[in-house]
Order: sequence, then C-alpha cells, then structure tokens
Amino acid sequence: MEREGRTGSSKAQAIEIASLAVQAILYEASCHPSPGLVSATSTGAHSDMDYFTFLDSASALISPLIQCAQAGLSTESPKEIFQTIRSIGQLGERRMFAKTRGVNTHKGTLFLLGICCAAAGKVLYSGAGFSSLRSIIQDMTEGLVEVELSARNQELENKDPTKLTHGERLYLTHKVEGIRGEVQRGLPIVFDIALNVYKENHDLSLNSRLIQTLVTIMQFCEDTNILHRHSLETLREVQERANKIIALGGMKTPAGSKAIEEMDKDFCQRMIGPGGSADLLGVTVFVALLEEFFNGRNS
Repeated sequence: MEREGRTGSSKAQAIEIASLAVQAILYEASCHPSPGLVSATSTGAHSDMDYFTFLDSASALISPLIQCAQAGLSTESPKEIFQTIRSIGQLGERRMFAKTRGVNTHKGTLFLLGICCAAAGKVLYSGAGFSSLRSIIQDMTEGLVEVELSARNQELENKDPTKLTHGERLYLTHKVEGIRGEVQRGLPIVFDIALNVYKENHDLSLNSRLIQTLVTIMQFCEDTNILHRHSLETLREVQERANKIIALGGMKTPAGSKAIEEMDKDFCQRMIGPGGSADLLGVTVFVALLEEFFNGRNS
C-alpha cells in the first residue's frame, strides 16, 4: 500500500523529486560560457556530442530517476536503498547509451543524482527534514571507497587493464577516489562550498549564477574526466586558473567574465572538458531546488 503524504501517493512524490533533478540537468547543460563543456551554444571540448545529445540523454534519465526517488520512499535502510538503486542505475545507463548511440553524456550525473533522489525520497518518507539529506547520503554510501577501491587494490592491480573502469584505473594510478570518495564524504564540495555560492549569488542572472558556481567547483574538484584524458598537471592547472578567476570576481566583474571566456576558448582548443565539475554543478542546483521544495512543504 502506498504511503500518502501532503503531495499524494509515493509515485507522485517520486515524480516531483525527479522533476527537480531533470531541471538541474537541463540548467547545467544550458549555461554558457561553461569552459570546455557542452552548452546551448557550444560543443565544448567534444566532437561526439552537442546540446541536443544532452537533451536526448536527459529525457532518458527521467524514468530511472523517478525509480530512484521511489526506492527512497520506503521502510528500507539507507544501505538497502543504495543496493536497490545500483541496479536501477545500470538500467538507466543502458537507456542513456541507447538514446545517445553509445555516447557517455550523464553516467556520473546519473550516479550522483540517483543517490540524491533516493536520499530525498527517504527524507520525505521519514519526515526528517532537508537538514538530514547529507547524513542520509553518507549512510547510503558508507564504506563505498573501501569496498570498491582500496580493499580491492591487489585485485585491481592484477586485473586486465582494458577491463578496468576509469575510476578504478585512476585510483590505481593516482589514488584519486573520484566520485565514490566525494559521495561517501557527503558531497563536501556541494554542501560546504558550491551550495552557498549558488544561493549567495541570486542577484546575478541565472546563467551567470550557474557559471560562477561552476568555476568555484572547478577550484576544488579532483576531476577524473580531466585526469582520464590528460594528466594530473593539467588538472592542477585547471584548478589554479579557476582560483585566479574567482579572485578576479568571476562573473561578477568584467575582468573575471573575460577570463572565463578565454578559458572556454582555450579548453575547447585543447579538448579539456571538466565533466566532473559539471556533474557537481548539476547536484548543487538539485540540492538548492530540493531545499526550496522542502521549505515550501513546511511553510
């Protein structure tokens, strides 16, 4: 029997949560200039995808994100919910690849937003309030790095290199925990840094606000997309340039805005695509929308 809430059945609640996630995906893909990233006006550092590829991909993620939110709307523990949504995520990936003809547009996004949708569902079901979202995410993913990376170090070293995932390969090479480490720690870049920047810059246009938040994230993100295609030195360069741009004021000043445009041109030429930072921007927007949603329910 479906549990009823102020917005109706669990299916209706799940759709409401997932719609905010899709909104966040579309916001991230639409803002510009987003250095090296696909946007409404640029293919960024990519030759195999464009804005419409991202729209196609976003449409493919609607169903799995609804299912993830529904998984959270249950009596299951956070750990049990996480195991449930792993299989949903695998099906979601297949839907995405079918829609994009094999192009990886949102694999990282689906992983992060699937977890966040499920956690939001659990928050709503339990009545714990928005402030519990981060701790539920941490409860869901506790021990993820140890189980999938560090405890398997010897196994990964002996594995056929062609069979390793990008995340596994980068952990072996650089000991970078990537998306797994970030989510296990409760998304500190999102909750401790980016969310505040996004909320504090509400006086900017929505586009400028998104870019300001993106460049802020780029300062701190151990972006595995950059590491996979380039090097640790390139990643450090990206972080340092982002730091200098924020020091200039970013989208709040002419000098900062010009520096962002120049960085976009440079990254497109050098094929540097900070996709990990883009994923965290999408999560930041989603969390901000969730906070408004939960506050609205309680007002």
